[in-house]
Amino acid sequence: MVGFRAYVIQHGAGLHGTVANRPDGTVECVVEGPRPRVDSLVRLLHDGPVHARVDGVDVRSEPFGGDLPPMTVRG
Repeated sequence: MVGFRAYVIQHGAGLHGTVANRPDGTVECVVEGPRPRVDSLVRLLHDGPVHARVDGVDVRSEPFGGDLPPMTVRG
């Protein structure tokens, strides 16, 4: 067990969004918050937790919606 979702929740404290496992084995993370904090989390996602294998991180910026819950696991 890698614990990638827990890693995101831990390091995304204070941000809003969701993290979920996808059927293809990837993890999807949707995050809102102050740009420096979001950027910091994105940098951490490139490494992931100790036993994770991160092959890539795709980042897409969208307008701030303000409608996401505090960081939570979805699904």
